[in-house]
Amino acid sequence: MEVTLLQIDVIFGDPDQNYRHIEQVFKKADLKPEQLVILPELWDTGYDLARLPQIADENGVRAQKFLAYLAKKYQVYLIGGSVARQNTATFFNTTYVYDPDGMKIGSYDKVHLFRLMREDQFLSAGNKTLLFDIHDFHIACDICYDLRFPEWFRKQASMQANLFVVPAQWPIQRLDAWKKLLQARAIENQSYVIGVNRVGSDPDNQFAGHSLVVDPLGKVIKELGESEEIGKITISSDEIIASRKEIPAFSDRRPELY
Repeated sequence: MEVTLLQIDVIFGDPDQNYRHIEQVFKKADLKPEQLVILPELWDTGYDLARLPQIADENGVRAQKFLAYLAKKYQVYLIGGSVARQNTATFFNTTYVYDPDGMKIGSYDKVHLFRLMREDQFLSAGNKTLLFDIHDFHIACDICYDLRFPEWFRKQASMQANLFVVPAQWPIQRLDAWKKLLQARAIENQSYVIGVNRVGSDPDNQFAGHSLVVDPLGKVIKELGESEEIGKITISSDEIIASRKEIPAFSDRRPELY
């Protein structure tokens, strides 16, 4: 499966400019039909959480229409990073996924809220996972801080996930943790893990970039830099089968003790 990582900057609290920027990035991304395209976390608003009542997407209507349009126009599978979704007076950090016909595959609300960036003060947590099939891959969507919870990834792996996609706004001071955690989740679940991080800054944070694709053995097979970049790579489900055959860790688990 061909994968395109859209590592972009995000304009703080300005959805209109961010929508225009996403459209421009798609135009120059040289996308091919049926490939998987991934955006970073909160690409519409950034972490302008205090202004969510003014700028969040009511019921995700704008984002869903826009992402469906892009997926259909370019005939790609699209994991739309995440957007700030408003549901009456409640706000969520939400991922939407679309197929090449522009049909919605599903959505995911971020389960683990990051206190250091005050998500717990402004957002509500989701309570379910999202898994879906594209080509030979059974994909789980997670968002940024979810990466720090191996039990959440193992739950998804127990549901046959073999590719984890992690849109993020990960700050640069924790770049080393970002890389190590992506590799750890890949190694322990013998799965591909793709982290798509933003670049640039907001009033309180400098973001790391360094979007990664990690193979089922934990090897980094694609790493972007610290500026806007479009990354492309082809991954194979054969690598998952080979790694699990070589080290049958799933068969050797003893869940009755855990």
